[in-house]
Amino acid sequence: MAEIITVPLGDRSYPIIIGSDILDLLGRKLEDVGFPKRVAVISNPTIDALYGDRIVESLTAKGFNVLRYNVPDGEEYKNLETLHGIYDALIGHHFDRGSGIIALGGGVVGDMAGYAAATFLRGIPYAQVPTTVLSQVDSSVGGKTAVNHPLGKNLIGAFYQPELVLIDIDTLNTLEEREVSAGLAEVVKYGVTFDAHFFEWLEDNVSRLRTRDPEALIFAIKKACQLKADIVARDEKEGSVRAFLNYGHTFGHAVESLAGYGQWKHGEAVAVGMVIAAQLAMKAGLCADEDVARISTLLQQLDLPVVPPAYPLSAYVESMLRDKKVRAGQLTMVLNVGIGQAELRQVNDLQKQLADVLV
Repeated sequence: MAEIITVPLGDRSYPIIIGSDILDLLGRKLEDVGFPKRVAVISNPTIDALYGDRIVESLTAKGFNVLRYNVPDGEEYKNLETLHGIYDALIGHHFDRGSGIIALGGGVVGDMAGYAAATFLRGIPYAQVPTTVLSQVDSSVGGKTAVNHPLGKNLIGAFYQPELVLIDIDTLNTLEEREVSAGLAEVVKYGVTFDAHFFEWLEDNVSRLRTRDPEALIFAIKKACQLKADIVARDEKEGSVRAFLNYGHTFGHAVESLAGYGQWKHGEAVAVGMVIAAQLAMKAGLCADEDVARISTLLQQLDLPVVPPAYPLSAYVESMLRDKKVRAGQLTMVLNVGIGQAELRQVNDLQKQLADVLV
């Protein structure tokens, strides 16, 4: 049985369909939302080999005309060069405004396919079929699309909502342990910033999540998607509360950029970023020592790093000041208030405050 959450955005509302063994529903569900019959399925070689045939069978059974196109696998390929390859395929196969894109894969595929959809012919419909924990609980929902620039992560992008998100938790069975743990970092983020009871549930269910218990996974993914859907409905383009979803990301993006994209998993970098943010929050009087300890302990139990790599302080500061949340040279960070709440705080002396928590 599939569960459905709606992202309520008026005439741009769309369903998030969550369940086990539901990939075969894709063709019917896309037909239900009036998706174009000419589609490009954007994936990577690994995911296409696992699920591409099944997806295409589901689509062709409902009369869809399908082009399959694979991008290279890895965060280091989330760039303008790869994006142009997608454009070349769409143009070369005569796609038009009566066409659509389906993103089949993790966050890299979803972000690039979504940005291609947002910009090709000034926008064509797209759908998300996320196949990693990270993409299922975060990047596939909410319409953030982007590619990286050598000087910063996701600096080139657009807000562009999908027509549908279909989440089959069975796709997680083929992931390596490190990938699952990295995705669960984003799940922890929701508990820290929005829901203390959910954070407690995560503490009590670490082993079930680590062993990919289907019931626990569906509960955690559904809860994360519901929290995100509620936030996106209130603040679609990150003018206020949606910024809280960036908890741990400002420092995390710096880690990814300094290490070279693909060296650290996104969720691993966010895990370290959450610990840094919690330490800054503690020094600002927003949370207690025990809150920082609980966050760090939960992340470690999920086999995630909590200590940042030893790059120079100046390198971290320079990278963080290129963050999208910088306005007029002033960085704003998301800091947790205890566990279950968050707020935005301007960081007036980033070098000094960061030095206090990195020593």
